[in-house]
Amino acid sequence: MTAGLVAGQDYPRTYREFVTMFPDDKSCLSYLQKLRWPKVFICPACGIENAAWSLTRNRLLCPSCRHQTTVIAGTIFDKTRTPLTTWFEAAWHLTTAKNGMSAKTLQKTLGTSYRVAWTLLQRYRVAMVCTDRKALSGNVEVDETFVGGVEHGAKRGRGAHKCIVVAAVEIMQPKGFGRIRLRHIPDASANSLVAFVRETIEPGSVIITDGWLGYNTLPAYGYEHTKLVLSDSGDPAHITMPGVHRVASLLKRWLLGTHQGAVDASYLQAYLEEFTFRFNRRTSKNRGLLFRRLIDQAVCTGAVTETDLTSGDVWR
Repeated sequence: MTAGLVAGQDYPRTYREFVTMFPDDKSCLSYLQKLRWPKVFICPACGIENAAWSLTRNRLLCPSCRHQTTVIAGTIFDKTRTPLTTWFEAAWHLTTAKNGMSAKTLQKTLGTSYRVAWTLLQRYRVAMVCTDRKALSGNVEVDETFVGGVEHGAKRGRGAHKCIVVAAVEIMQPKGFGRIRLRHIPDASANSLVAFVRETIEPGSVIITDGWLGYNTLPAYGYEHTKLVLSDSGDPAHITMPGVHRVASLLKRWLLGTHQGAVDASYLQAYLEEFTFRFNRRTSKNRGLLFRRLIDQAVCTGAVTETDLTSGDVWR
């Protein structure tokens, strides 16, 4: 991703460079066009590669089929009335802040309404899901955790009335953790758990779980299943399965610290995708590269309607 990229030209290293690179909407459009069509314009209607003709109101005309389009058509920026400079500044703050930003904090930072700040963040969270990301592989720990407020006297465990999140963590050798995947699931049944494993982990991988029966059918789908019964080992859960418990702890701390734990169940998957995006890029030394990566994925992500965001359908 970073090969051939020039700091200060292909991406900003500092906020000062960011302001210099994107002083107006024209510069933002030029950057988006470069990311969307690195070599030459490709018509979204006929698919022919050709230099587009520039029209008024930032429109582009395909010389082959005469189809008119814009750089932002069919992306998360489609039909936006918010200036692109605001979009870009939101992306900068989102990717360069160590723990991200809540909609309330972004509202104050940008000087927009809360609704605009919330919409920008939600659309960027959609873009954080790279459609061609590779499945996890190797030794992978899988377990569930529970996200939500603590009710006095409430039932604990898998039957508790909280949001269930299943986590998968690559375990590296001799130590350390690789990439992760997180998903909000309706229940801890075999159907939900096995579907998650099959969609996020390559067959042939070693799946490490606790003794929960919901994972018992994994070998039938080409996985090697290692079951660790915590009561038999005598070790606490965070020792027996350190990966998923470390990730679960960091997730809860992030939700509580950055978002004050106020995450609606309908939008929980959006926050899980942001946490995954951050965790999987935790070793990046230049935050400006994360900014470029997010904008790059934003122009490759299809349009998201306001209705999709409000209803939470985009995450279901």
